[in-house]
Amino acid sequence: MINFGIIGTNWITQQFVDAAHESGLYQLSSVYSRHLDTAKEFAQKNGATETFDDLTAFFEQGQFSTVYIASPNSLHFEQAKMAIKAGKHIIVEKPAFENLGEMAKIEELLEQHPGVLYFEAARNIHTPNFAAIQAQVTKLPVIQGANLTYMKYSSRYDNVLAGEEPNVFSLNFGGGALQDLGVYPVYVAIALFGMPNQVNYFPSLIQTGVDGKGVAVLQYPEYNVTLNFGKTSNSVMPSEIYGLKDTIVIDDAGEITDVSYIDAKGDRETISQPVTQNQMLPEARDFARVINQPDAPANQEDYQRWFNLSVQVNKVLFNLRQSGKIVFYDERDN
Repeated sequence: MINFGIIGTNWITQQFVDAAHESGLYQLSSVYSRHLDTAKEFAQKNGATETFDDLTAFFEQGQFSTVYIASPNSLHFEQAKMAIKAGKHIIVEKPAFENLGEMAKIEELLEQHPGVLYFEAARNIHTPNFAAIQAQVTKLPVIQGANLTYMKYSSRYDNVLAGEEPNVFSLNFGGGALQDLGVYPVYVAIALFGMPNQVNYFPSLIQTGVDGKGVAVLQYPEYNVTLNFGKTSNSVMPSEIYGLKDTIVIDDAGEITDVSYIDAKGDRETISQPVTQNQMLPEARDFARVINQPDAPANQEDYQRWFNLSVQVNKVLFNLRQSGKIVFYDERDN
């Protein structure tokens, strides 16, 4: 059983805790929040035995081997550093880090602490339906690019329209569409097609200075992959991967709940499985498998693949932000 702690008590943390407990492989033991009452409430609800409102005490005294970090994006880096130095395995909610310098420092720290494992919680690439897409892509004799969409209206945008600046729409906290929903189609693109030669981002900025939505173009030698994502409107446009006369159709690049293959004759075959479980359960199981048996050759191979993918996604996200001229406040003195 993996005893784990959490940083952050929002809805996505609850979803991961539910998935972890459902897997039967984890037990929540320790909860950190800036407000002790919040930590106690979350702990009582989820069976944790320890609560903290001091991060140093959390890492030094907490009885856990693994920490799930789901704080605002701009806090991930410092908290991950503390975790690694304390010898804790880390599961960092996407996007793991803001820029190339932070990622490089984490790589350096991990080399100095070889017993610590690092995972980025990009749930969509761990699902059976994504595996079905990967398998179908390998069967395409020709690939002519893709359009990947994930656009959902955020209730927090109502706060922005009311003149407020919630964390997910703030340059202070590494917010914006690219750093939230945009991570999912970026992960899909890089996992399926590899690193692009060039990237360009065309953001639609909102009054807080972040991108409310945007279009990214990843250029490959023989085709382009276009990403559409946003938090200020809804889209029902499907995602598509283009063969020669055949097409893979996905409901969206984030949830991946419905996937079809349409052959050259126009016949449609459903290749996805019905989603009846917590969408974070597959990644929770994957991470636990590696944590419990880190020396197994198959687990080492998967871990290295996920790690490399996280580094690549970090680079693409950063380059897209540079293209779109989006600079977070904590980067402006660097």
